[in-house]
Amino acid sequence: MTRESEGPSTAEVEVVDLCRELIAFDTSNYGDHSGPGERKAAEYVVGRLDEVGVESTVYEKHPGRSNVVARIEGVDSDRPPLLIHGHLDVVPAAPEDWTHHPFAGEVADGCVWGRGAVDMKNMNAMVLAMLRQRLREGRRPPRDIVLAFLADEEAGGTWGAQYLVNEHPDLFADCDAAISEVGGFSFTVRENRRLYLIETAEKGIAWMKLTARGTAGHGSMVNRDNAVTELAAAVARLGAHEFPVHLTPTVRTFLEEICEEFGIPFDENDLDATVARLGPIARMIGATLRNTLNPTVLGGGYKANVIPGEATAQVDGRFLPGTEDDYFERIDRLLGPKVSREFIHHLPAVETPFEGGLVDAMSAALLAEDPGAKAVPYCLSGGTDAKSFSRLGIRNFGFAPLRLPPELDFAGMFHGVDERVPIDGLRFGVRVLDRFIEMS
Repeated sequence: MTRESEGPSTAEVEVVDLCRELIAFDTSNYGDHSGPGERKAAEYVVGRLDEVGVESTVYEKHPGRSNVVARIEGVDSDRPPLLIHGHLDVVPAAPEDWTHHPFAGEVADGCVWGRGAVDMKNMNAMVLAMLRQRLREGRRPPRDIVLAFLADEEAGGTWGAQYLVNEHPDLFADCDAAISEVGGFSFTVRENRRLYLIETAEKGIAWMKLTARGTAGHGSMVNRDNAVTELAAAVARLGAHEFPVHLTPTVRTFLEEICEEFGIPFDENDLDATVARLGPIARMIGATLRNTLNPTVLGGGYKANVIPGEATAQVDGRFLPGTEDDYFERIDRLLGPKVSREFIHHLPAVETPFEGGLVDAMSAALLAEDPGAKAVPYCLSGGTDAKSFSRLGIRNFGFAPLRLPPELDFAGMFHGVDERVPIDGLRFGVRVLDRFIEMS
């Protein structure tokens, strides 16, 4: 019997309001400190933890960019603690584009709507609701839990996870594993079969500024050393280049599982056909078959009849685990000798095996609440704060469990318009996380 059949628990009721209230804090991250910051949301988290006797500390490297860290004592404090982390910031949203205001936290059509409903105030709410109920009931976790509610993830974590790892690593020194966002959500294969995608790998991030320098001069003259021309040609080469397929262990395992579920052969020469079966998540999974690089910003010059001495561009690069050296060698060949590059953000690719006691606990917790569940590993094409915590030797998993209706374009709502999370999914996640904590 699943716990759902027993009626909603206190946590399952509370999680909806926690999610709504977190969304109502506008924590938009513009990447330049022009936003409101995370302070008010952090203070809210501190208050909710304090209500159940959990003492927490706020850490700030920059005023208003707040991080909350707390430690909950488990039954066996000699075991390495489990880190559970989530970010409080969100990407900006334009209210006029939304059906419901992105910072109202409205409930409609069985969902909680708003910026952060998917990325990732849903997980923050599920964790708070689950732990608050356990502590009210006197159910200590089997081992210590370190909680971290973080700033600045949406701009690379400079004022959040990176700051804490660099300046306060002692807070996490004895943690051996962590769970966080962008994993544990369902993909429906058929009526009674759902795969739950557990993130065990992430592509690395290389946001780069490109610079071409040439000879400045009058726009009416012949100029064979034009920085704009040189940069434009290099950017065009980068944008047109297709990197070769590279199957990491995680991606290979995921595709093999998909082929088994659909009853089709695993054909490395026709991976696009396999990915095409994935519907709404096809773009996300397809981006993990190879490295990518996309030009995003162009700049140069200040007047139509003046050839500038310098032109710049920005590109968004993502590379798979184990491919970093080859990736940058290939980029440098494409750029050519007259265009230089420098990093805006450079964060590593990460990957951990889909095995061990924590994975067993995830699988068992999902199966207990959904008899049609099967946990499978996958690689995230984007990035999370796991990149920072991996530097401390922590194994990272994306595990924010949600059972989703098959028609919901969950992947498309990350940073999208009309972001929303089903209430039934939130309640499912609370139950699964509770079981997981008990078994982990």
